[in-house]
Amino acid sequence: MTRAGSSRPYEGDFAAWTGGGVFIGPGGGSAAIAPHSHYAIQIAIGIPSGLRVQFGRGAEWQPCAAALIPSRVTHSIDVSECGWSAVIFVEPETAEGRALSARLAGTPQSIDTSALETPVARLEEAWRFEQTPQAVERACRALVRELAGRAAAPEPSDKRVLLAIAHIVARIDDAPSLEEVASLVNLSPSRFRHLFVAETGMPMRTYVLWRRLLHVWSLLMRGETLTSAAHAAGFADSAHLSRTARAMFGLPPSVLQMKGPLSARTRAAAAHLG
Repeated sequence: MTRAGSSRPYEGDFAAWTGGGVFIGPGGGSAAIAPHSHYAIQIAIGIPSGLRVQFGRGAEWQPCAAALIPSRVTHSIDVSECGWSAVIFVEPETAEGRALSARLAGTPQSIDTSALETPVARLEEAWRFEQTPQAVERACRALVRELAGRAAAPEPSDKRVLLAIAHIVARIDDAPSLEEVASLVNLSPSRFRHLFVAETGMPMRTYVLWRRLLHVWSLLMRGETLTSAAHAAGFADSAHLSRTARAMFGLPPSVLQMKGPLSARTRAAAAHLG
């Protein structure tokens, strides 16, 4: 990943699933991304070395093999010196997300990847050789479970919020209104608004923007242009998409170039079907 204006873009792949997603690719960019925060818990991994992480604006850069960053904590990462890197997102309302939140208690952690050698190697194999989003998803989930399994079992998320999120994700290109989702879970809009914030730490509108961004990355993987992806994901225009991406990812979507083995295979399959 790279800051806007950097001479070298991030080139890799993106895969998303219910409750998470991952950017994976060669180390890229000539600078760190801008400080930012977002909804998901983040696991950043740099192989074999070279990852640097900054926790907070203006904080000291820390070299590490991997880092675990809580939801909504301002941070920046630099993968420019990594052989390859993966940034895994885990949504906090999932079982794994709640376990990771309990482990972190709001404090970022550096991780020794020697204890994760097998799941990290499996992720690289899934990305480089199997080259399917499904294989990458399975490998990411196994790695996340390895980390989450060391935390105490948390209380489950409210089922009404999980149902609402599933409905939003299914309709992300034409996201439902607060009133519609509240009715789905048999709550008034005001009570649902309070419950959603209590469970996720953010308003439903912000969550919808988060899921729309993930949808944009998936559309770019299929070969869509930024403009067509922005409209298909429900953004008013490319400028709206760019503002949201800068706020949540610290960079504009124009520097994220999907040119890895997953995107190449996805586009080849689409061309064959077409």
